[in-house]
Amino acid sequence: MARKKTTASIDAEITKAKTEMSRIQDRYDKLGEKLKRLEEQKRQYESEAIMTAYLKSGKSFEELMTFLQPS
Repeated sequence: MARKKTTASIDAEITKAKTEMSRIQDRYDKLGEKLKRLEEQKRQYESEAIMTAYLKSGKSFEELMTFLQPS
């Protein structure tokens, strides 16, 4: 026959679970911030590449916008 858990042991398990959830939430938040930074770095790199190509192309701004905007 299984032993019954005491209220104190259940409370200890609840506290342990909450602590673990908090630790995981902190890790999740840090990873989210890292993802945001990496996505921003990628956008910045892409913007610089587009600007470099635009400057080398010799095209006007209007020509570029006509090309980029959908019909």
